[in-house]
Amino acid sequence: MAECNWYLLHTYSGAEEKARNNLEQKVKTLALADRVFSVVLPVDNKVIIKNGERKVKQEKVYPGYLVVEMIMDDETWNVVTHTPGILGFVGNYGKPIPLSDEEVERIIKNRVSEEEAVAKLHFEVGDTVQIIGGPFDGMQGKVESISPEKEKARIKLMMFGREMPVEIDFGFIKKI
Repeated sequence: MAECNWYLLHTYSGAEEKARNNLEQKVKTLALADRVFSVVLPVDNKVIIKNGERKVKQEKVYPGYLVVEMIMDDETWNVVTHTPGILGFVGNYGKPIPLSDEEVERIIKNRVSEEEAVAKLHFEVGDTVQIIGGPFDGMQGKVESISPEKEKARIKLMMFGREMPVEIDFGFIKKI
């Protein structure tokens, strides 16, 4: 029996989801689920602040690419390469090259979940940061302490000619 591997697919940038859906539909229609196992669009979750509201947004890690786990044979190669939105396999001279286990780990498995995105900090105690929202917007200060459970940091700001500590939500802090 042929070996199952992960392969990198080149797609039109911005049309990755459509290409993934097209391929998944083709696999289902042609009953190839026993040879094409999964089609993945690697995304990381990021916290953004929009209009003062925290939202978790999915961001494509590799725009213009999908990853497919499949058994390579003439039929599966043909189905993948003739799917709308897919430009072809990444490899030498049109010959698909399977991804190594380390590459699969890095591309697919080491993604930022929604929970991790919320908890992920881009600053630490002692860093100089800028406030990017709220009443202290545009001000700079030093991080004094961090409270992960409250998702707030204590920042020392210069106000009225003296240092004043204020508590700021993580989402309103940007490391300089």
